[in-house]
Amino acid sequence: MTQFEVGERDFLVDGRPVRLLSGALHYFRVHEAQWGHRLAMLRAMGLNCVETYVPWNLHEPRPGEFRDVAAVGRFLDAVRAAGLWAIVRPGPYICAEWENGGLPQWLTGSLGRRVRTRDAEYLAAVDAWFARLLPGVVARQCTVASGAGGPGGGPVVMVQAENEYGSYGSDSGYLAHLADRLRELGVRVPLCTSDGPEDHMLSGGAVPGVLATVNFGSGAREAFAALRRHRADGPLMCMEFWCGWFAHWGQPAEPRSARDAAAALREILECGASVNLYMAHGGTSFGGWAGANRAGELHDGALLPTVTSYDYEAPVDERGRPTEKFWRFREVLADCADGPLPEPPEPPRALSAPVRAAVGKWAPAGAVMDALGGDEVEAGGPVTFEDLGVDRGVVRYRVAVPGPRGPYPLRVTGLRDRATVYVDGVRVAVLEDEDALVGEVAGPAAVELWVESLGRVNYGPRLGECKGITGGLLHERQYLHGVRARGLRLDALEAPDALRKVPFRPLEGPGGPGLYRGTLTLSARPGDADLALPGWTRGFAWINGFCLGRYWDVGPQRTLFVPGPVLREGDNDLLLWELAGAPPLVGTGAPVLYPCGDDAHGEAEGKG
Repeated sequence: MTQFEVGERDFLVDGRPVRLLSGALHYFRVHEAQWGHRLAMLRAMGLNCVETYVPWNLHEPRPGEFRDVAAVGRFLDAVRAAGLWAIVRPGPYICAEWENGGLPQWLTGSLGRRVRTRDAEYLAAVDAWFARLLPGVVARQCTVASGAGGPGGGPVVMVQAENEYGSYGSDSGYLAHLADRLRELGVRVPLCTSDGPEDHMLSGGAVPGVLATVNFGSGAREAFAALRRHRADGPLMCMEFWCGWFAHWGQPAEPRSARDAAAALREILECGASVNLYMAHGGTSFGGWAGANRAGELHDGALLPTVTSYDYEAPVDERGRPTEKFWRFREVLADCADGPLPEPPEPPRALSAPVRAAVGKWAPAGAVMDALGGDEVEAGGPVTFEDLGVDRGVVRYRVAVPGPRGPYPLRVTGLRDRATVYVDGVRVAVLEDEDALVGEVAGPAAVELWVESLGRVNYGPRLGECKGITGGLLHERQYLHGVRARGLRLDALEAPDALRKVPFRPLEGPGGPGLYRGTLTLSARPGDADLALPGWTRGFAWINGFCLGRYWDVGPQRTLFVPGPVLREGDNDLLLWELAGAPPLVGTGAPVLYPCGDDAHGEAEGKG
């Protein structure tokens, strides 16, 4: 039986010092059929371990409704088969540029600032979630000689309690509860925390008796010196070495050179430390699960929604291919290897030739809402997405301006995030500010606001804030009451009978906001592809019921990655939930599948 321990200065495996050379790879951002390939890429780069978060909201989208929690165990089995160790970071908060930092909206909506504290209601929900999740992790610890992990033990060598808590709060009782709960549920491998290398973060996030690690992108010596001020002993580890960065919609990407990143990695290793590359392979935020940040040093400014691609400028790119960073990191990591590193596996098959979609049907947004939306709720003021049980999707608000009365300014307060406004059926405004002016409206009038969430905040003090209209609707200084609201969740479009309920009609030219349906016909064996949507504005895309994520013409992302296992030879169903309006579907207006990695389409489609 393998014993993995924390010594005074080193990690110990059966008493022998080891260095963890880990890389972050999120099982939920990679198609399951491609896990093996991505893990083999990590081994070929010179890593001996893989790290993954677990997003609570993905697996429990509604209270008590669990979805494929077993995927965590299947991934850990794939890790073991690949010959790697594993670090599991179950949260309950994970950040990860993921919707709400992984916390379910049904929990944060009711508790608000009470989350991530010792609040009894919050802890009860966390305890119940951990009781459901942890058995599959515990059974795959390296200390387990048989069972789900198989003979010789499983791959799990470390489990993290919470995540970067020192960047958020100071409730030491909460952190102690999590550590105790993990132990109660059977975690026997070392526990750890991870925080920024600043005194207030380390003092706020560390737990007595639990290994503390630090997160940074450069300056290893200074970061580890800060850690030593708080922990004189224990292994040095950078739990998140930020070797790239993520991107926001409408913002330029922030590149980092391979040479600079490799030099920073070498410095970490020269300090005698273990490391976890964040990210080794970023993958994709499928399903519309990408989160958002708030601008400013204190993370309390304008909303910055994160793009669907989580490529992260990682050494293994979004499509599983080695980048220049891969080869430079491999050179650095080879110095830590006992022998020659394995060669990278063959790249996944790519689509053989471009395929243009035939889009022939659509249904207006209102008809889709009527067919698939939840119950309409009427209240004195507007209710939120959380009140309606909407995690990802849109909410339609309706309110009457009484009359007769002259034109007065109509304002929306507490708007999150984006609203398209119609007065008597005519589109009059698109709003993005939290306190936004629609314009002058005379009564009587019927006002309709379609509000979309651009992703919940995943980091900082505004974590867990509600979506929708969180304030009110003001006509001059008078609140408009009797607001009706109806929500449409993205996953409502994925229910088995959903599309049969939608009143599609033939498409005979440019259409407005709504649901578009088409076909992609593949005459050859499918492979990885990129979906380009020239002329389309903003929305979500599905192929064969698999949600590829959000598209948006503001960039910088111009195409959506389509894993080959999603496609099939013959007809493939394409679904687009377009929130602004479709272009003429001829020539450059038709969606196109391109072979994955075929740069020939980049210039034509404006790909950055």
